Amino acid sequence: MNTKKVWFITGASKGLGLTLVKKLLLQGFSIAATSRNKNSLINEIGEVSEKFLPIEMDLTKNGNVSKAIETAINHFGRIDVVVNNAGYSQIGTLEELSEEEVENNFKVNVFGSLNVIRNASYYLRKQKSGHIFNIASIGGYTGNFSGFGIYCATKFAVAGFTEALAEEMKPFGVNTTLVYPGYFRTNFLSEGSVQTPTNPIEDYISAREMEQAHLNDINGNQPNDPEKAAEALIALSEKENPPVHFFMGEDAYHYASLKIETIQKAMKENIILGTSTGFDN
Repeated sequence: MNTKKVWFITGASKGLGLTLVKKLLLQGFSIAATSRNKNSLINEIGEVSEKFLPIEMDLTKNGNVSKAIETAINHFGRIDVVVNNAGYSQIGTLEELSEEEVENNFKVNVFGSLNVIRNASYYLRKQKSGHIFNIASIGGYTGNFSGFGIYCATKFAVAGFTEALAEEMKPFGVNTTLVYPGYFRTNFLSEGSVQTPTNPIEDYISAREMEQAHLNDINGNQPNDPEKAAEALIALSEKENPPVHFFMGEDAYHYASLKIETIQKAMKENIILGTSTGFDN
């Protein structure tokens, strides 16, 4: 095991990010961990050390992200693995959510990750090695969840630019992995990690039912273990040829399979009309 790898992890003060940081430190890796509140990192993990660097970072501000990555480089001399983990779930139907609520979710989940990629890629490209993990969601592959359209849209965006990133970074020896997690038993569905619509509309009964199912029934009963998720990410980082697409959790596999079946069925049923648009010879 290469214990000299340096990891840069966003959203590291709770949930999967925090679990990953703790497991990596136990295995001898060096970690630059970011959060909106530096003290939350110190309280959970500890003060600055040879192996651990807590950084307060607003990932929605490119200059702030650039400074944070530069700080990590100055402390450790390099960055090897980048994990874009920070994000939150915005619940609400497309009609309910305000322009501000939609934009804020995209600022964090999409543009925040792009800020990290933009600034970290320079170093990874120059050293001709590294690995970028973009944590999407199974909701970034299948979006048929009433009341979760905007959140899914942010994760679909992450999936789209990650596929392009994989091709762009390949010539420089940098691996890219898009992770589609299912439900993991973290605080992701708790207050602070999920936002509900400011102005809900009573008519959207199915959306409210889906919302309550997530907040009351699924929260605390998620089927997947974040400790095992962290182990899976570490194992992926050590592969010589890691996958670009990685579905994580039996539930993720289930939903992905349903989406694939739906698409294949629709293509088969509409193949004549769907392929009828070419010029006649």
